[in-house]
Amino acid sequence: MKRSAINAAFREASDVFARTGWTLPPNPRWDVTDCGSGDFEHCGIVLINLADEPEYAEKLIYMRVGQTIPLHTHRLKKEDIICRIGRVRMELWKGVPGQHPEGEPFTVKVNGVPRSIPNGVPFDLEAGERATLVPGVYHRFWPTVENTVIGEVSTANDDFNDNIYHDSAVARFPGIEEDEPAAVRLVSDR
Repeated sequence: MKRSAINAAFREASDVFARTGWTLPPNPRWDVTDCGSGDFEHCGIVLINLADEPEYAEKLIYMRVGQTIPLHTHRLKKEDIICRIGRVRMELWKGVPGQHPEGEPFTVKVNGVPRSIPNGVPFDLEAGERATLVPGVYHRFWPTVENTVIGEVSTANDDFNDNIYHDSAVARFPGIEEDEPAAVRLVSDR
């Protein structure tokens, strides 16, 4: 991924957060990735680590309409994906896709209430709604309206070791081509 594309995504996300009333903390930790796809327009996400403590983490997420995050789960992390503004579409699987029949229902907490969700059948979260995901539940999500802001509150976060992608070609962090100076330091810029 070119640093110029990362810088542009950072500026776009910053603008959307400002226009939608999100005041960011001083020096938040940014993360911009195409998940190794080379196609940020369709497979990409901008995240800000608002809190990253040993017991819990909080992120703010921006994605353009047309972008998605690849199907994945976590080894240890339990998380709530929260639609803060706009609308988020989610696809969930009880376990490894292909090992559970598409459409077969399983139980997930939505807004704190157990709800039957069919494997692989997308559903929407409206502004204010949240889905609670436990380790082993494969998920992906994407915005369906412009300027959607997504939140994530989770147990301790380890982006370097906790993600399991359904497609083994997916990479959590992009390779970066330094075509211009960085506008912001990324989580992966160690």
